[in-house]
Amino acid sequence: MEKMKVNNREFSVIKLLGKGKGGYSYLVTDGENEYVLKQIHHEPCSYYQFGNKLESEMNDYKKLMKIGIRMPKMLDVDVENERILKEYICGDTIFDLVLQDRVKEDYFAQIRSMCKVLYKDNTNIDYFPTNFVVQNEKLYYIDYECNNYMEEWNFENWGIKYWSKTEEFLKYVEEH
Repeated sequence: MEKMKVNNREFSVIKLLGKGKGGYSYLVTDGENEYVLKQIHHEPCSYYQFGNKLESEMNDYKKLMKIGIRMPKMLDVDVENERILKEYICGDTIFDLVLQDRVKEDYFAQIRSMCKVLYKDNTNIDYFPTNFVVQNEKLYYIDYECNNYMEEWNFENWGIKYWSKTEEFLKYVEEH
């Protein structure tokens, strides 16, 4: 089993959870508990420009915590190796729930509640459905990315297109 360290604390990699614009997320364990370890990557992204990705993650986390968005706790940051250790939120992603026709109306109510506080703070998050996990019927935003509010990228104009089996969602599934 592959091992990864965060500030000299060793974790065993259970599996790759996914790859995003800024990094790879792994499910890891210390032998007692499970966590998410995000390894920042520097692969090019044609549709998004980054500054310092690790610094952005930390700043975005602080901002979203202040706003009151439900998300996993940031437990540790290894600056030298560009790794973030997060609380693991176990559950299905909205993406998986869309595929299984199991998205409940209450999840839309919860994302709209998030939007209300985000928009009031002039902020958007990445509304793509892989960034949301449902645990005990509560919706968690598992990414930390946030940006200044732009109407074209809000939930109602962009995100909602991927929260059901729309043409955009099905095209994404086909391409990936």
